[in-house]
Amino acid sequence: MPTLQHHGATIYYEEHGKGFPILTFAPAGLQSTIKVWGGGSAPINPITEWSGSYRVIVMDQRNAAGGRSRAPITAKDGWDSYTADHIAVLDHLRIDKCHLFGQCIGGSFIANLLKTQPQRVASAVWAQPIGRVGPMKPGRPARFDEWAKSLEGHPEATDEVLDAFCQNLYGPGFLYSVDREFVKSCRTPSFVLAGNDEAHPRPISDETAKLLPNAEYITEWKEGAALEAAKARVKQFLAKYTPVTARA
Repeated sequence: MPTLQHHGATIYYEEHGKGFPILTFAPAGLQSTIKVWGGGSAPINPITEWSGSYRVIVMDQRNAAGGRSRAPITAKDGWDSYTADHIAVLDHLRIDKCHLFGQCIGGSFIANLLKTQPQRVASAVWAQPIGRVGPMKPGRPARFDEWAKSLEGHPEATDEVLDAFCQNLYGPGFLYSVDREFVKSCRTPSFVLAGNDEAHPRPISDETAKLLPNAEYITEWKEGAALEAAKARVKQFLAKYTPVTARA
């Protein structure tokens, strides 16, 4: 099994295809795993779409139910914990530069990796990023509690620890992992595919695309002709920002 270990975490990943690398982050919130890419919630499956031309890297996020990545849970955990996993994968595979593709929570993963190591990212595709419109609602989000109930073998994950972890993730506003000022400063070429539901508010996508200094934006993309057109646009975008020396 292709796994790596760092700082007490065991992270499972897979590689598909050859070429310039694309590191991907599946949707489903904290339940983000490789298998989600093959489900109905992911209109664009990076494995089937791009592995013929690129080295597509997919991974199970730490402690996602049904996944193969495990890590201790502490009250200090947050976006940086996940970003450390992502950087560990890149380091383990000796990847100096890559594209990023993330859907749902993957947008927040992208943002934090761009904040942490922007020099390693050639371009980023943000599909229906999550974020908060208005004040944070009291209590833990339902999807966080669903994830917490799925945990097995984590006696350290007490209610106090989980409350702190949840606050670290969702207490900050906008894209959760970064604020508006960072997004305004992020010059990485980006492509935003809009969200249109409660979990992926359209205003978050609209503002993200507007704030990013170097972004393309599609508002309709999830099915039918619009999906095929979006796939073609994203394919052109990735090719445009793939380093010349890495092109076939």
